[in-house]
Amino acid sequence: MIPVILSGGTGSRLWPLSRRAYPKQFLPLLNEQSMFQQTLARLPETEVEAPVIVANEDHRFLVQEQLSAIGKAPQSILLEPFGRNTAPAVALAAIEVARRDPRAVMLVLPADHAIDQTEPFHKAIAEGMKVARDGNLVLFGITPDRPETGYGYVAAGNPELEPNESRPVRQFIEKPDAATARTLLEEGGYYWNSGMFMFRADVYLAELKKHSRDIYDTVLLAAKSLEQDMGFKRIPAEIFEHCPEDSIDYAVMEKTTRATLVPLDAGWNDVGAWSSIWDISNKDDQRNAVFSDACLRETSGCLVHAPDKLVAMVGVEDLVVVDTKDALMVARRDCVQDVKHVVNELKSQARSETEVHREVFRPWGSYDSIDNGNRFQVKRITVKPGEKLSLQKHHHRAEHWIIVRGTAEVTRDEETFLLSENESTYIPIGSVHRLLNPGKIPLELIEVQSGAYLGEDDIERLDDQYGRTPQETESGYDEVEEEAIPVMMTRA
Repeated sequence: MIPVILSGGTGSRLWPLSRRAYPKQFLPLLNEQSMFQQTLARLPETEVEAPVIVANEDHRFLVQEQLSAIGKAPQSILLEPFGRNTAPAVALAAIEVARRDPRAVMLVLPADHAIDQTEPFHKAIAEGMKVARDGNLVLFGITPDRPETGYGYVAAGNPELEPNESRPVRQFIEKPDAATARTLLEEGGYYWNSGMFMFRADVYLAELKKHSRDIYDTVLLAAKSLEQDMGFKRIPAEIFEHCPEDSIDYAVMEKTTRATLVPLDAGWNDVGAWSSIWDISNKDDQRNAVFSDACLRETSGCLVHAPDKLVAMVGVEDLVVVDTKDALMVARRDCVQDVKHVVNELKSQARSETEVHREVFRPWGSYDSIDNGNRFQVKRITVKPGEKLSLQKHHHRAEHWIIVRGTAEVTRDEETFLLSENESTYIPIGSVHRLLNPGKIPLELIEVQSGAYLGEDDIERLDDQYGRTPQETESGYDEVEEEAIPVMMTRA
């Protein structure tokens, strides 16, 4: 079995913590590990090959770093230039898998789900393997415990079967209103659509070709032109932009005759909004979920997430309060689905708070813009041990660097020298420079920028170990002729 992890979402309903450049799947929302890491950690330990990751190219270093942190080596990391929903993303992964073994079984998992109970999850996977090997397209259906209106439903046949046995899919039902959701729960035989799937690579591609030919043809063309780049495989934007945008459900599952449901009752949650975080979090006697220093009086049913400051709340109930370094969001708990509309409004105003946090993460470390004004900006910079920034120069700003912790190796034009704690240096406008951490502890420094223009695009990179300069990429990729994929599938 080959896990395929889909990690391309933006999680706009979990703003302001989740942002485009650092979305919810990479955040430690529930414990010390991110949901992306937890998705990999809960996989069975046997009969599971290295995963295929499908991610947005803007998140490539986040993916790489988080895989390394939990000791997971991927089979492939496919980088989407932009999202086209799940059907094309899974098709690209299926072609990647089919190059090695067209009959390999893929377990498709979104990277932003929570599952409390590992044992029943593993049992459901084992049940799914039985029917997926025979050429069925498996959907994991969540056993509902309430009349939920936020999920789509799936009607499954053969109610006389054992609770965990697979059963044929009869019907897909769009997100219902409250009355319909209560009826579905009372009647039984209906499941929440989890968005988790299992099928053979060749079978999925055959069904995609049959029911959504435009997606199949475009993805096949894109797969022939993947570019190898520093351990990643880039999907060409000029081809992928022509791919129709559609989900697995609409493109394949609702049209195929091979759809099979495997029930799953394992404490699943798609963590789609702040109300979901409240649902699955530990709470105090007044049903408050608190993730920060807080003083609460006559307050109940609230969620508080404000790690950088004390929050005091008096006489309120059912609120969500989320504070970051540059944004504060307050909402009624039953209205948090509408946070995405706030994000859309901010996007229309070109506000950076939807894109990045004040603290911005880079492959070498991070920087936090702690102050700025007319012609100056102050940043706190952290460089990880052994890492270095690109060799670069600025055309509109000069910089002062003051070392706070650790040792810095500084390149400035023709000279290279070391700086220790409490030492500083000056980088004039136009000077070619580089910063490196040669030590074994993080390097921390304060950077004071001054000049007529202080934007991040005033960087001319001359050399970069992370491939962020324009350069010819090695293909190194064995192309598969279009006719080869159908041949693979006829052997099924």
